[in-house]
Amino acid sequence: MVLIVQILKQFSSTLRRENLHRVTTLVLAMIGFASVFFWYFEDKLGFLDALWWSIVTLTTVGYGDISPTTAGGRIIGVILMVFGIGFLGVLTATFASIFIENKIMENRGMKAATVEKHIVICGWNYNGPDIVAELRADQKSKDIPIVVIAQLNDKPLNDTKLQFIRGDVRADVLEKANVKTAQAVIMLSDDKLDPSVSDAKTILGTLSVKSLYPDVYVCVELFDAKNVEHCERANADEIIIVGELGTNLLVQAALDHGITRMITELVSNRYGEELYKIKPPNELHGKTFLEVLKEMKKRHNILCIGIENNVNHTLISNPDAEYVLSDQDEIVVIAEERPEFG
Repeated sequence: MVLIVQILKQFSSTLRRENLHRVTTLVLAMIGFASVFFWYFEDKLGFLDALWWSIVTLTTVGYGDISPTTAGGRIIGVILMVFGIGFLGVLTATFASIFIENKIMENRGMKAATVEKHIVICGWNYNGPDIVAELRADQKSKDIPIVVIAQLNDKPLNDTKLQFIRGDVRADVLEKANVKTAQAVIMLSDDKLDPSVSDAKTILGTLSVKSLYPDVYVCVELFDAKNVEHCERANADEIIIVGELGTNLLVQAALDHGITRMITELVSNRYGEELYKIKPPNELHGKTFLEVLKEMKKRHNILCIGIENNVNHTLISNPDAEYVLSDQDEIVVIAEERPEFG
């Protein structure tokens, strides 16, 4: 009910803003005028029949079930057809132009985001399409709205659940993106700039987000590992160095042939087994990691490889076999798809 009231209020404000309330009033007045006089002249018909005839005539449907038989009724019909259709045409054309204008403004990043619990991507580079594809491939995020903030001319991807806001990472733009309700923010590096300049811009953007919305989780992409310290001071939650993982994988490929294919599979949501961090079933609380590992593998064919404690946010890979799982722990697992436990 509240949603219907909001829609009606928004519709009413749109009519007033576009001066459509006058045309709408004229159309309604025309229908009322024609109905009353048609009812008067065609005394064999009821008022509801006259109202039906007025609407059918005005919209040029013309079923023919009711037609004027008196001179007065025909005159009213002529007036309604000449003037009423003109006013209705103006009204429908204006509505069409409003929808088209809204779509153009949306594609050009001029409208504020209307979503919550979304993911905000600040900046856009060659990794942008792959990031969106990875998000859409995960069961957890396939339907999550995405808002992109970037200095682009048009919406970067044809994704119905992706909104685009044109601009830099500033307070007013972040407010338009509704960052305060976002699940996470991804800060992408600018590949058109020199790496040092790009990192400085990314860190400044991170500082802007965290100073305004300290509770929002921010993941940052940097070019140079030397700038990690500065990014940590900007309170970034997670930092990824461009090329660092690739370098490590190249070395590992030389030492352990073929192992990188498995790593690539694990970090991609689009094929193969994936890495997930999940809440374990309640019955596993209080059990040792070895017991949890056996239980999850036996019952769900899921491999547990790590634990994160939500109190101190420490991540332990390959925990000790006697580590006791608490209700504050989440487990890192390898599975074919994101596990869900009731």
